[in-house]
Parts: sequence; structure tokens; C-alpha cells
Amino acid sequence: MLLAAATPATHRVLGTLDLAIIGLYFVIVFAIGFYFARRERTSEDYFLASRNVGWFAIGASLFVSNISTEHFIGLAGSGATSGLAVGHFEWLACLILLILGWVFVPFYLRSNVFTMPEFLERRFNRQCSI
Repeated sequence: MLLAAATPATHRVLGTLDLAIIGLYFVIVFAIGFYFARRERTSEDYFLASRNVGWFAIGASLFVSNISTEHFIGLAGSGATSGLAVGHFEWLACLILLILGWVFVPFYLRSNVFTMPEFLERRFNRQCSI
């Protein structure tokens, strides 16, 4: 314990190249945001991407929206302490999500709904969708 307190803490400084890459990243993200914000859009464009997106982009979007800090930090720590059991849980969750998709997607397509608030409004009433 005393040895750790005796070692000086060193702070790393971002170099010019690091700052340039970070700045370029923000400029690109803001440019894309401003470009798409200036275009006239409807709710169908926003929620359904104008119905012009392929299955791969939809699947990637669903996968990425499921990834969070819990996956990067929490599951990594759990995996380090308890082993591969955490990974098996995630694989099982993937299988269950696929099964739920095969069961519920045809129902939602027949109902002609695209968002959860829209489904709740049709199934119950307007107050449930708010």
C-alpha cells in the first residue's frame, strides 16, 4: 500500500494529431447533422427511413441500439470474475430476440403499425400512446 502511494502519478497530454482527429470527427458529425436537419422530413422519413433501408442496415441499427455501457464495462467485469457464463446469457438473449421477431413481426405488419406508441394507441386508446 505504501509503495503505491510513493509512485508519482503521471498525466498524459493529448498531442496535436490527437486533437486534430477529435476536431475532425466533431466537424464531420456536425456536418452530417446539419445536412439532414435542413432537409424536409415527415414522421415516416424519421421512423421508417422513407422505407428505403435494406435489411442489413435495419439489423445493424437494432444491434447497435442494444449496445450500451453495461455491455462494455459491466459484462466485461462479470466475464472476468465469473467466466463465460455471461457470454452464454448474451447468446441466449440473441436467440430469444430472433424467436420473438419471427412471432411478432408478422403481427405488427398485419396491424400496419410501426412504432410502439402507435400500437398502444390502436390497441387501447390515445392516452396510452403519450
